[in-house]
Amino acid sequence: MHFTGTVYRNPYWETFPLLQITQGCTHNKCKFCTMYRDVPFKVQPMEWIEQDLHEIVGIAPNATTIQLLSANPLAMTYDKLAPILEMINRYLPKMEYIYAATRVTDIRNKTVEQLKSLKEMGLREISLGIESGDDWTLERINKGYTSADILKQCHKLKDAGIDYWMTFLNGVAGRAHSHDHAVNSAKIFSQCKPLVVGTGGLTLFPSTPLLEEAQRGEFTPLSEKEMLIELKTFVENLTCDCKFITHHTVSGKNLTGSDFLKRKESIISALEHEIEHGDLDAMAAIRNRKRTL
Repeated sequence: MHFTGTVYRNPYWETFPLLQITQGCTHNKCKFCTMYRDVPFKVQPMEWIEQDLHEIVGIAPNATTIQLLSANPLAMTYDKLAPILEMINRYLPKMEYIYAATRVTDIRNKTVEQLKSLKEMGLREISLGIESGDDWTLERINKGYTSADILKQCHKLKDAGIDYWMTFLNGVAGRAHSHDHAVNSAKIFSQCKPLVVGTGGLTLFPSTPLLEEAQRGEFTPLSEKEMLIELKTFVENLTCDCKFITHHTVSGKNLTGSDFLKRKESIISALEHEIEHGDLDAMAAIRNRKRTL
């Protein structure tokens, strides 16, 4: 298999096999991330992709799911992406679900009709690393799009019938803008009505611009307690039904699961308990052990 560097995959997509069709990230400028810092974006050669599919057939000829790599493989135009999906279906005729993580900006270059066509080829579910629905925060962390872009592109996905995940990055706005980040993100997420809302807490990794800004006093990170308060504010303002998943250092008990609106009050109660009685030192220790997103 032609995997270039470390492989990152969505752990909640229980998909096998994995197929890398691009390398790196087209944007590669988010201030909190170094995941693909030294990996220039490029499309895998078609002969590599076909060789990998031939290898997959020898291992899992009856595969019904597959996850496309790397950071944002849907950055390719429809004309380049469609032949790859056609090839996947040709080699794996029982294919039902093709999954991929991608950026909001990758949907811009595709019409709703093209997205519908990709869905017919198996592209059923994608994950969007939104991070925030607050324009001040999006600009601050250099995401490369606005809240209006999020709404427009997600509505195209909805019209095409492609399910999508949206992620909220807890703490990324810093202390001064924490409340607005939580409230405005919840508003945008609620309007988009994603299948899954995922949340994770910010860790300031070495060599990230955000850590360097924090060291210069230009960014004030949240404490563990403040992170929980911000997450609670986000949950309180989230009004769409979805599956809710959190990667926060707090225990996932009573937090992660389907039927968000039915469980909303219990999630809030669980967060309130952690805010008042949680082992904040243990949470900080878990965060400090993290080495990547």
